[in-house]
Amino acid sequence: MKFRSVFDIIGPVMIGPSSSHTAGAARIGLVARQLFQKKPTWVAFHLYGSFAKTYKGHGTDVALVAGVLGYDTHDERITNSFEHAKANDLSFSFHEEEAHLDHPNTVKIRLGNEDDEMELIGISIGGGKVEVKELNGFDLRLSGNHPAILVVHDDRYGTIASVATKLAQNEINIGHMEVSRKEQGKEALMVIEVDENIDEYTISDLTKLEHVKKVTKIHE
Repeated sequence: MKFRSVFDIIGPVMIGPSSSHTAGAARIGLVARQLFQKKPTWVAFHLYGSFAKTYKGHGTDVALVAGVLGYDTHDERITNSFEHAKANDLSFSFHEEEAHLDHPNTVKIRLGNEDDEMELIGISIGGGKVEVKELNGFDLRLSGNHPAILVVHDDRYGTIASVATKLAQNEINIGHMEVSRKEQGKEALMVIEVDENIDEYTISDLTKLEHVKKVTKIHE
């Protein structure tokens, strides 16, 4: 395994006790909140493997709630996230699942409000690093550790090229890109990790492209 810097070895600045069970959990919750884009009023956490067995002792529960509240891994409010959730009218529940998945530190997050809801599956891969494996039924691989955009679009010829061209015109470099679709010719999802946070001007440019339905950004 290659490390880009000493911080990849040490891990993130975080509230403990565990980088995989606490920092990783908070990061998954935070990515969920950023993707939802709105203030949720309820959230359900479905825990698998090691997460299901140890989530109370390792602080996975408070970290997940903290992430959904918008707190990052180093935020000291993590330890009191249950109280903050109550103050923010966010109801939450935890469900221990028995299914055996590919990764032991897996959580499915369902959250929503009176107007919308969303579902994602994320894993904590160690050292505070995470991957989102599924979003609203779309398979994907999103680290949550780099700035990224998610582009929901119609599965039409030239749409991917037009998005890539627009990013190039705005001097945004693509680090990783993949596309997922449920059915040919229907709705598809582009996941694009980039080298820098994308400004609102670029987001606005992308949403004006033909066949693009929604653009969501994730920042560091």
